[in-house]
Amino acid sequence: MSEHAIADRSAHSRAVEAGSRLEWHRLPAEDVARRHGTSVEGGLDDQDAAGRLSRLGPNIITEGRRAGPWRLLLGQFTDFMILVLVAAAAVAAVLGEWSDSLAIVVIVVLNGLVGFGQAWRADRALAALKTLAPSKATVVRHGQARQVDAQALVPGDVVLLEAGDQVPADLRLAQAARLQVDESALTGESEAVEKNVDVLHAPGLALADRRNMAYKGTLVANGSARAVVVATGMDTELGGIARLMTETGSQQTPLQRRLAAFGQRLALAVLAVCGIVFVTGLVRGEPVIPIMLTAISLAVAAIPEALPAVVTVLLALGARRMAALNALVRRLPSVETLGSVTVICSDKTGTLTQNRMRVEEVLAGGRTWKPGEEDPTALHRQVLLAVALCNDASASESGFVGEATEVALLAVGQGGSIDVDDVRRKNPRLNHIPFDSGRKRMTTFHATGASVTGFTKGAPEVVVPRCATRLHGDGSIPIDVDAALGVAESMASRGLRVLAVAMRRHASMPAGNLEDLEAGLELLGFVGLMDPPRPEAEEAVASCRTAGITPVMITGDHPGTAMAIGRRLGIVPARPGTGTELVTGAELEALSDDELQARVTTARIYARVDPAQKIRIVRALQAQGQFVAMTGDGVNDAPALKQADVGVAMGRSGTDVARESSSLVLLDDNFATVVGAVREGRRIYDNIRKFVRYAMTGNSGEIWTIFLAPLAGLPIPLLPIHILWVNLVTDGLPGIALSGEPAEQGVMQRPPRPPKENLFGGGLWQHVLFVGLLIGGLCLALQAWALQHAPSHAQTIVFTALTLTQMAHILGVRSEVDSLWRLGLRSNRPLLGAVALTCALQLAVVYAPFAQPWFKTTALPAGELALCVAASLIVLSAVEVEKAWRRGIRRSSSVSEGR
Repeated sequence: MSEHAIADRSAHSRAVEAGSRLEWHRLPAEDVARRHGTSVEGGLDDQDAAGRLSRLGPNIITEGRRAGPWRLLLGQFTDFMILVLVAAAAVAAVLGEWSDSLAIVVIVVLNGLVGFGQAWRADRALAALKTLAPSKATVVRHGQARQVDAQALVPGDVVLLEAGDQVPADLRLAQAARLQVDESALTGESEAVEKNVDVLHAPGLALADRRNMAYKGTLVANGSARAVVVATGMDTELGGIARLMTETGSQQTPLQRRLAAFGQRLALAVLAVCGIVFVTGLVRGEPVIPIMLTAISLAVAAIPEALPAVVTVLLALGARRMAALNALVRRLPSVETLGSVTVICSDKTGTLTQNRMRVEEVLAGGRTWKPGEEDPTALHRQVLLAVALCNDASASESGFVGEATEVALLAVGQGGSIDVDDVRRKNPRLNHIPFDSGRKRMTTFHATGASVTGFTKGAPEVVVPRCATRLHGDGSIPIDVDAALGVAESMASRGLRVLAVAMRRHASMPAGNLEDLEAGLELLGFVGLMDPPRPEAEEAVASCRTAGITPVMITGDHPGTAMAIGRRLGIVPARPGTGTELVTGAELEALSDDELQARVTTARIYARVDPAQKIRIVRALQAQGQFVAMTGDGVNDAPALKQADVGVAMGRSGTDVARESSSLVLLDDNFATVVGAVREGRRIYDNIRKFVRYAMTGNSGEIWTIFLAPLAGLPIPLLPIHILWVNLVTDGLPGIALSGEPAEQGVMQRPPRPPKENLFGGGLWQHVLFVGLLIGGLCLALQAWALQHAPSHAQTIVFTALTLTQMAHILGVRSEVDSLWRLGLRSNRPLLGAVALTCALQLAVVYAPFAQPWFKTTALPAGELALCVAASLIVLSAVEVEKAWRRGIRRSSSVSEGR
């Protein structure tokens, strides 16, 4: 080995160990090999490869430090609300209320186990990357090809690739024969990419544009190649994604943030009120033990321990409904989070589009024919005939099989009055010049009667300059190359992939070099293809806008294609706007974080972006206070899926890595399914707020009743057993039944709740205060009346009134604006049953002789029971008046906005 080669190898080793990265696509393959101290033909020797492996480490994706199962489990019980519930369970046990204590403990444990399961599944996301690593690779060592463990590859190795191989490392291609690589896992582009060995001089090219490179984890779809390894392990693009995933922390859902803040404020408020009750009782001369038990009972009653159970039931039922909508929930809290989403960042291919190529139009003789219109003209049929013959796809029992573009060309021919089998039988192929990514065209030769016709199709910029004439009307006319290319460019500007189609007649099968055979052509016309939008996607985008949600497209595809799809779906205006709607990966790279935060307010389409840029987009939106849902299917999407408030992976086309990183999996890969899931999420959040409104108002009524009684000169109106009973029967079944309330009308015609709004926003705390005071005031009024007319019945009257007013209240809060009469009593039968059962249980403890000693109750005469019922009707009427006032406010706002 020469001293120069040794020096080169040493320099390369130092460069790799220093973590430097070169743009290998800008260098000739021979130069890349020389910089790595190797040769394209001979490769490394075993000794050098072993030395590099020892210094640089194996070609594997390493995992960060992962929390053990016990640590994950214990972490589920550190939430402040959970700690408050544990304290409540301990207090209930001290009071001898073992059923309450056990119920709280069961709720806490079940919630902890659910959270543990979610954390455990999320931890598997990084491990799923390992499935993309091939176990073996064909490498050239000492000039001989051999199979080695893929983990033993090092920079400088020369690798041989064949169709079906998984690319074992990041490679600079040195030789390629009809090579096509499926890079969808990294770039999101659905079609296999044509590869070549040409030097690409442009700096900062997006990964999808580096046609002379192949990347670890992608799949060789066709052809063969010889390539030089330029990066292994964590230095590969795939390794960079793994590093991003370890650096991306899990996001708390909006509900988790709101419940945490709610729990902290509630605990402090309860402790303050109970302290005041205890001190006030002591000042009035109440016995220490009874007043202390009353204060502690009030503390237990004030904490809605059924809230975690109700939330869990709501989320579980929501997850079940979403499964029926083809959305599989992996993280239960994400069900609610969808209802708070303000921005949906969607991939293009397969989510907004159908993930299949389709011919949109055929241009011939100056006229455009679109599939589905009237029969094509003779000129259009000539183009369809040409693309049916100059085509490697074939017919099968289920349709056509082959490369996506060629299948689309056969399909449009078959639908345009061309019998593919018949024309192929009558015009048999004699020879062909295959497509090559360098030539960007293919030609086939067919026997057409007594002559031979060559049909050529390919990129317009390659085919059109080779044409001498163009078909027009009944004959041929000289071609204006610039004008023809202008027509093709106009079609491309609308997001179409344009193919030029030409022909040349020969007396017999021609011989000669390729340049001669594909010169002097006659241009037949152009074919424009596109991966068309899903039929339901446009309506789904419109629904997003109506609901105040901003749809954003993030794709690795070409900017022109992305913009065309965006305009057709309504993501961006049909007419050009300010020019800020589209941001390319190269433009994004030049923006600072502050500049990007300003840009995301207007940007609606991002094209040619890489994984790190996707995370930057999501973080910039989150920094603006947005709740972000992100869809994706590839390995390149996984870090952004993990960073988003709701990560949505594709079930059909998605990779395991994307699914493991997500909160939600779409079983049909459909953007409209995301919008349906958002509707369900809004319903769930509405119902959680309804339960909080109901439970906290009832608890507020209990607190005001006990707190204000001494101030009004009345004795403590309830015993600890009364408080705990009311808490048990009113928060349990009725609260869970409320979770099944149908979605309110217009749930998708209103904007998302403000991201920073807490659980008590939107007038909820005012309702809790107003109606709670009303319940407390009515109970105290009944107590004062009873002390004058039936002193022995006073506690039972307050006890019964408190239960019945809460049952009336729950019927009223089924909607924030719609009246109970409009909703109908039978629209939520489980709730109606729960209310009836609760009332029956309350009457049982009042009238059943065996229960009276336990609950210290006495049977009430009909008149006194009627007073309790009247109090409940007053509460229901007050709630209905409040809703009528809200409806008036909304109507006034709508009129003002209309003006």
